[in-house]
Formats: sequence, C-alpha cells, structure tokens
Amino acid sequence: MRRTTRSALVAAGLVAALAAGPLAAPVFAAPAPAPAASAGTPTGPDTEALAAAIAGLPDHDATAALLRVGGEGSWRGTAGVRDVRTGAPALENARFRAGSVTKVVTASIVLQLAAEGRIDLDGTVQHYLPGLLTEDFAPITVRQLLNYTSGLRPGSSLGDTVEDGYPHRFETLTPRQVVADSVAEGPEYTPGTRQTYGNIHYTVLGMLVEKVTGDSYAHQAQVRIFRPLGMRHSSFPVGADPRIHGPHNRGYDWIDGKLADVTDWNMTDRFAAGDLISTTADLERLLVGLFRGRVVPEPQLKEMFTLPDVPGARYGAALERFEVNGRVIWGKTGSRPGYATVIAATPGLSRTLVYSVASTDAKGDGQAVAQRFAFPAFNR
Repeated sequence: MRRTTRSALVAAGLVAALAAGPLAAPVFAAPAPAPAASAGTPTGPDTEALAAAIAGLPDHDATAALLRVGGEGSWRGTAGVRDVRTGAPALENARFRAGSVTKVVTASIVLQLAAEGRIDLDGTVQHYLPGLLTEDFAPITVRQLLNYTSGLRPGSSLGDTVEDGYPHRFETLTPRQVVADSVAEGPEYTPGTRQTYGNIHYTVLGMLVEKVTGDSYAHQAQVRIFRPLGMRHSSFPVGADPRIHGPHNRGYDWIDGKLADVTDWNMTDRFAAGDLISTTADLERLLVGLFRGRVVPEPQLKEMFTLPDVPGARYGAALERFEVNGRVIWGKTGSRPGYATVIAATPGLSRTLVYSVASTDAKGDGQAVAQRFAFPAFNR
C-alpha cells in the first residue's frame, strides 16, 4: 500500500502555519502488549495503524515520512511535503542523511576484514594505528570499538545541539581533529568495563579501515557493501560538500522558534560514524542482506548480535537490541539535523522496518518519532 498526503495549503500558508508554533498533533502513549496470536489472527503489518501514523503530515513534528515494512506481508507509505515553501509532495525515492545507521556499514566492513584475516578483533588500536593514542591509554581492542566499550571520550564537535551547530554548519572539522581532542582529554574509563554509545568509536574504526586497506573508507563501502547489494543510491559526501545530491526531501528544525531549513550541512566530522546518504529502498537491501548473512559471514556476524558482558549493555557491533510488544528486535537508529532514520528487524526477518522521517526535532530523544512511526510496525 502506498499512501501520499499532500497539503492543501499554498506555500505561504504552510510556512506560516508551521512557524506559528505547535499544531494539533496526536499524543502517543506507550504501546500496549500485543495479543497472543490465534487462528485467523492476521500476521502481516497493521496497515491501519501505519496509515494513521503518517496521516496529517506535515505537522509540527515532521514535514515528511517514508516507511517500508516487510517480512510476512509488506507495506509502504509516503506522506508530507518535499519542500514547505512549495508544498510539493514528498518523494518516495528521496535520498536523506541516515546518521548513525552509517555505523552498520562501518561494522560490516570491519567484520569482513576480520573474516579475511586482515584485522584481528582482539588486536589493538595501538597496533593498527600506532601513535594515535598516548601512553595514558590501556590497550583498546577492535572489538571494544565495535561494541562501544573502548573508554574513549567523545572528542570535539561544532555544537552539541542543532541550535549550537547551525551557525557552524558549513565549517569543517576533520575526523583526525575529533580524535585528537578525544585523546587529549584522556580515557574516560578502563576499556571493556562499561558501554558508552558514541561516534568516537566508529570514527577510529573508519581510520582503521583506511590504514589496513590503504584505501578511502567511502570507496571500501562502495565495493564491499553498496555494489554487491545493489545500493545504487547510497553514497558519502565528497569532502566538505554540504549538499544532498539527487532527489531529496528538505529537512527542517525548529531554531529560536522558527522553522529553519537544515538540509545543507557539512558532515566531515561524522565520517564513518554518521555521514551516509541513502534511501529507504537501499537501507532495506542492507538490512535484509545483513540478517541473511550475505554481508558479513559467520562467525563474525554473531558479533553484531552479541552484547558485551558489562552492566546495562544494549549494543553489539553497531546494532542495538530492543524489545517491542514482547518481541526481540535488532536495529539501528540514526539522526542528523532534519532527518531521523531507523532500520530494524526481528532476527528471522518475519518483520522488517526502514523509515526516514523529516523530523523537526531529529536530534531530540527520538521517543515521539519512534512511538509514532516504529511501534506500529511491530504491534502484531
């Protein structure tokens, strides 16, 4: 099913309505447990709930949404607008910034290199990238980078919030500068004793990929992941290019009470941790290919679904473990200014979900977006 919602407002009226402040939007409670399946109970996605999730866009919280649900039955939905100035309908095949979903690509490359014997997961950063860390750091293994237990501090940024970063959105902060700032701060904790999610682990992994292969991270992603899976619309920005090339829906965020266009943004500091540009169709190919063992071979693939033995661990290598309506789901969220992305699936691929929402608070806590667009995909 494909549902497209187009605003009836003219461009000026739409911008005025959004800029005026909160619009009438549904309030989403925590999802109720799914009823036990019985004879005659539908096993496909709840299409009514999914259609309701995207109804009424654009609103105060999102200007567009692209959803793909697969597995036992499928559903696709596209709603909202491509550009609030024109009111043109959202594009189903739009490219967008996938944020930290990039980490799934990075982990896949590293695990492929491990399967080839070119990287030892128990090998250390100090071995592969000599001189990167100071003597203040205990040995940090590749596995600890993959599962966010390295003890590295976040490093530098151009702003902790969209509001802070917006004036600096065309400036360049290189991955090496980010890591150098982290190293200067010293270790946060002994490697392997805690799990702290953050970009810094995957920034270092991107540097490791380039050192081991003698190639750029972006090209390794193309030849190892994108081309084999047919991800023809996935790419990384070239240098400091702030644009999304090809068809895309604009991204927006509320800044100082006004809806600002945040589509164009220099992502050099995100690197292997978060600067992927993709489509929902391409990310579905990545998700299904990964879970079917076509991207990372066993036994390396199990690293993605293995939590480290530390208190409160939720992540394996890149992937996060969720429980929704009593079922286990593995996936990854991603956010960049103007865009919130999710890929998620049950281990046996009975249900898959990929979405990109042009969220006006993409860097917020994500709960409202998840409850609205993700939970309905897994509610039966």
